[in-house]
Amino acid sequence: MKAFLITILSLCLIMFVGFIGFSFYLPKDIIIEQEVLSSAEKNIKIEDNINPRAEENQNNSDEIIIYAVGDIMLDRGVKYVVEKYGDKDYKFPFLNIADYLSKADITFGNLESQISDKGKKIGTVNSFRADPKAIDGLKYAGFDVVSVANNHFLDYDRDAMEDSFSRLKTAGIMHIGGGSNEDEAFLPKIIEIKGVKIGFLAYCAVGSTGWRAGKDSPGIAFITNKDIKKIKEDIKKAKEKVDILIVSSHAGTEYQVKSDSSQQSFYRSFIQAGADLVLGHHPHVAQELEGYPPGWIQYSLGNFVFDQGFSEATMKGILLEVKIKEKKIQEVSEKQIEMNKNFQPELVKE
Repeated sequence: MKAFLITILSLCLIMFVGFIGFSFYLPKDIIIEQEVLSSAEKNIKIEDNINPRAEENQNNSDEIIIYAVGDIMLDRGVKYVVEKYGDKDYKFPFLNIADYLSKADITFGNLESQISDKGKKIGTVNSFRADPKAIDGLKYAGFDVVSVANNHFLDYDRDAMEDSFSRLKTAGIMHIGGGSNEDEAFLPKIIEIKGVKIGFLAYCAVGSTGWRAGKDSPGIAFITNKDIKKIKEDIKKAKEKVDILIVSSHAGTEYQVKSDSSQQSFYRSFIQAGADLVLGHHPHVAQELEGYPPGWIQYSLGNFVFDQGFSEATMKGILLEVKIKEKKIQEVSEKQIEMNKNFQPELVKE
């Protein structure tokens, strides 16, 4: 009986510490409570898995520019500042960066919160479901592609997940790494622009195998070590259909500022299988960029819009600029991003 009481008291202490820790996510003047459009606003018509890009949305050169950013979470502390300081307008988180993002032909991010008013919470205390109006912020910022293959996209069960898919599609934002069944979740999505086919795949390797899409059930492209052989074959087949293949992956260790050997082996195998670029996320802090011939690996893009104000590292991230010419990646460079106290990202001046 004594051991049981000690266990209960320990669990209560852990929950209390976690709750107090969450308060450090928010600006100092925020008390915890429960729960000019961009000049290049983009619209992509989704047809199956190939999206021809409208001519008016392209830059005038023959070069293709892709911007890739990290974790986007539009609930909890972000929701609070939107409501308190942003007049409930979800363009607010992106006000300081939208004009810069508009320079890209394609903008990618990792969407780490469902966007829905459906479902019920089945995740932990750190469960995220953004207001449906949050989709306006993503559109305003010009996002074309978001990964949903992460450990938060089933926080409010599959009803909210499928509703999120529908809202993204209606908004003209392609989602990768999730779908109404296994085939759709693991399907490569393709954007054709300036005669160049750019393919996207996304996988999640942290969390529960129960999140994986089934033959006839919705979910995400969840993978384990047992799936590596199949995934490498999928990458090889996808590369045969496109000129450039980008693989997004949710893996690694949270708050670790350098990739570990398992991450390196994992991501390098994607390049060996045919990927041209691997975009990592989940650590919530930026990790290194590696040239791994014939491709590139950004081990972690860090946070982009997230309410983790408890450290300097979690309030920073990477905007990866990828330049494509003559159907090849010609240049990859990192630009530093930093969030202000209202979780609004902006470029760090060089």
